Amino acid sequence: MDARYQELASRIGLGHTRRIPQLFEAIADSTEADYLLALPGDAPGMAQKFGVTEEAAAGMLHNLFHKGLVFPSMKSNPPTYRMCRDLIQFHDATILWPEAPRSFLDLWQEFMEVEWPEYARQLSQIVPRGFSRVIPVGVNVEARAHVLAFEDVREIVEQAKTLAVTPCTCRVIARKCDHPIEACLQINNAAQYSITRGTGRQVSADEAMEIIRQAEASGLVHVVMNKRSVDHFICNCCSCCCQTMPILIQHGISVIDPSRFTAQVDSGVCTGCETCLDRCFFKAISMADDVAVINDAKCLGCGLCQVTCPSGAISLKETREQDFVPEKLFG
Repeated sequence: MDARYQELASRIGLGHTRRIPQLFEAIADSTEADYLLALPGDAPGMAQKFGVTEEAAAGMLHNLFHKGLVFPSMKSNPPTYRMCRDLIQFHDATILWPEAPRSFLDLWQEFMEVEWPEYARQLSQIVPRGFSRVIPVGVNVEARAHVLAFEDVREIVEQAKTLAVTPCTCRVIARKCDHPIEACLQINNAAQYSITRGTGRQVSADEAMEIIRQAEASGLVHVVMNKRSVDHFICNCCSCCCQTMPILIQHGISVIDPSRFTAQVDSGVCTGCETCLDRCFFKAISMADDVAVINDAKCLGCGLCQVTCPSGAISLKETREQDFVPEKLFG
């Protein structure tokens, strides 16, 4: 393989893998790879570096943006472009490349099934906290204080300046279930990025809440970036295709934090219908004497079990302090 693709993979910390260099090779030709390796830069600087017109350099940078390989910073004029900074950006952006051939998407899924679990295990041992976090569905919570703005899906949506919905990149490549594909909400700058690039469509707060309601009805878990400001995304994750859920469920590898809440059952109200057993991704619910019992150690506090409990026996209780959620990612 051309060493340039190995270097590109190394720049996002994955030069040791087999498939990430292959993915770069599949999406970027040799000239595009040269441009990526020369970043960060703007069109005039790249034109000078490669001996082409500024118009040609701008066209190349736009093409790389279209493919999801570069991100522009509008803090400078003309914009300064940088390469995707990590696996998550590379994954989420390039999978939505409109012209992506099925072979490219299948190669992504190969990586997720073969190489991602071990890489995730290593990450979980290095970083102190998960890079994403569960937030409860739109249900009542028994809290000692008000539920905080960054863990209330309705408030997150209503406070957003810009909202967009994009296809779920995980379900696009995995195709393991029939849950909704158009299900990932992008917020503010991330929304504007997807609208500008054409990989998402702008939605109103009401439309976003309808997507949230449909996700909850479908049995999907809300996941956000693990920090106190929710200004990037609300993913609606399934148990089979998602980046984080299957490796937690199947391999016990956690790169996702729970919410601050845990489900609890009122044994006097529970009818033993077992509806909640099917709803729980994490096998945190069992039956004892025809009553549902919660294993607190396994419960991620998503609230999916509460949404469909016909007797109203399940609620969420606050079990972690407000400072459980970090101020910033990896903070």
